[in-house]
Amino acid sequence: MRGGAMFRLDNLVLEQEGFRLSADWQAEPGARIAVIGPSGAGKSSLLAAIAGFYAPASGRVWLEGQELTGMVPGERPLSILFQDQNLFPHLTVAQNLGLGIRPDLRLSAADQARVAAALERVGLEGFGARKPAQLSGGQASRAALARVLLRARPLLLLDEPFAALGPALKGEMLALLAEVAGETGATVLMVTHDPQDAEEFAGLTVLVAEGVAAAPVTTGKLLADPPPALAAYLGPKN
Repeated sequence: MRGGAMFRLDNLVLEQEGFRLSADWQAEPGARIAVIGPSGAGKSSLLAAIAGFYAPASGRVWLEGQELTGMVPGERPLSILFQDQNLFPHLTVAQNLGLGIRPDLRLSAADQARVAAALERVGLEGFGARKPAQLSGGQASRAALARVLLRARPLLLLDEPFAALGPALKGEMLALLAEVAGETGATVLMVTHDPQDAEEFAGLTVLVAEGVAAAPVTTGKLLADPPPALAAYLGPKN
């Protein structure tokens, strides 16, 4: 692995009929990176390839000096969070969190204490016995972040996880995400369609447009002077 960076996409190329996306860059440990660009440009496909759900045509994915490219999704040292929060409806909140520790849910007393502590950390103390259907959108987001905290993986991928929330609650979740990422030391890649989310959470932004996932650049500078593809996507400034 070149450069000693924690996370690297090494000449990665994704291809499907009528679609091609390339990426060749690295990120330092603990970086918070927004992934933004026009609809259909390949933002979710990029995350899916990193997570192992989409086989690249060529290139490699590295994390902490380990090549992930040939690993199945469950073996990769990362967590991924989608808009639906990945909560299993037939399990309680505590059991959903427990999966982050032991997939067979055979939790020790110490494991159960960790689950309770994680729920308390995200403001869900006493919610462990509830089913996901009994949670509000914000509570479900908190539960999903609690599981991320328990898993403590070095890479966290988020695909518009808070898009369904109102502005105030979304801002609250972004702040909590920043705290959880800081506590675990995770490098974070977050797909968003909202430039304000990028500005609030991510110091760096990857622009996905015209077949390229560009190297991360400073978020403020990118949004202040966007290239044509991003400017067309964002529309005129108010």
